[in-house]
Amino acid sequence: MSKKVVTFGELMIRLQPYNYERFVQADHLEFTFGGGEANVAVSLANYGIDVSYVTKLPAHAIGQAAVNSLRRYGVDTSKITRGGNRVGIYFNEKGASQRGSVCIYDRAHSAIQEATTADFDWDAIFEGVDWFHFTGITPALGPNVVEICREACKAAKAHGVKISCDLNYRGKLWTREEARAAMTDLCQYVDVCISNEEDAKDVFGIEAEATDIYAGTLNHEGYKSVAKQLADKFNFEMVAITLRESHSAFDNGWSAMLYNVAKDEYCFSKKYDLHIIDRVGGGDSFGGGLIYSLLNGKDTQAAVEFAVAASALKHSIEGDYNMVTVSEVEKLAGGDGSGRIQR
Repeated sequence: MSKKVVTFGELMIRLQPYNYERFVQADHLEFTFGGGEANVAVSLANYGIDVSYVTKLPAHAIGQAAVNSLRRYGVDTSKITRGGNRVGIYFNEKGASQRGSVCIYDRAHSAIQEATTADFDWDAIFEGVDWFHFTGITPALGPNVVEICREACKAAKAHGVKISCDLNYRGKLWTREEARAAMTDLCQYVDVCISNEEDAKDVFGIEAEATDIYAGTLNHEGYKSVAKQLADKFNFEMVAITLRESHSAFDNGWSAMLYNVAKDEYCFSKKYDLHIIDRVGGGDSFGGGLIYSLLNGKDTQAAVEFAVAASALKHSIEGDYNMVTVSEVEKLAGGDGSGRIQR
């Protein structure tokens, strides 16, 4: 029987200058859609997983365009609530070389930000579902959305659904204190936590020793300690930590660690040297790869290798959504990263 996944969050319009233009010089913008949990849903649909995405979107044509952006990749949109007036927007300016990317949010009063717990029937949504995924971006939209996330987590637990959460701290949306209060509450329901070195520090004050994220140096023992501290605090079954070494906007080292608590295993993936086309959604593509791997019973090492390979490929693809197949990911995870033409 095929596994069923539900993801929940905000789907936004992404407006971006063409090529590498700055906002102040652009006179036309590229129009696409994206959002953390929607990106995960598209990844899973591309891997053949039965996945539903839950959000609230206006009933007007722009809301429908957002829904259609998911439907074209096979994501089930039947559980999306329609209503409200706005689709949130984010403006993305792609960085190049030593100039970092810039993201500006325009998402106040979006349909999901103004949603209430009455908008979602979680018991119906989780009927026959195996896995639920959300991120720390969604509760950051407001206390009402924290409450919706809490109800979702409680219902998921009541239905025996595994829960994964990507901490994804966004300093432009809420303070560290607000994030810590909300995520400390929500993480008690979570089985699989996805984080990076910055998120663990910003949200919970947990940090790796002897690691300077800005200098691009990594300390494996430090990350083991972060994963163990997170797992001990919340009784997680697994903790994944993505490790990004940022040399420039174009060139990053990319790897990850997966801590399997029951087996007391700390598995580090191979490292990829990325030359980046688009890094937005990189973490979400890791999450999608990890969920796929764990649902399919891959062992700890194989799961982290698949997730990192999926994410490495995403960095080569324009837009939020990761457009890759299982066979492409497994080919890269298996060692073929030459980028040679296939014919």
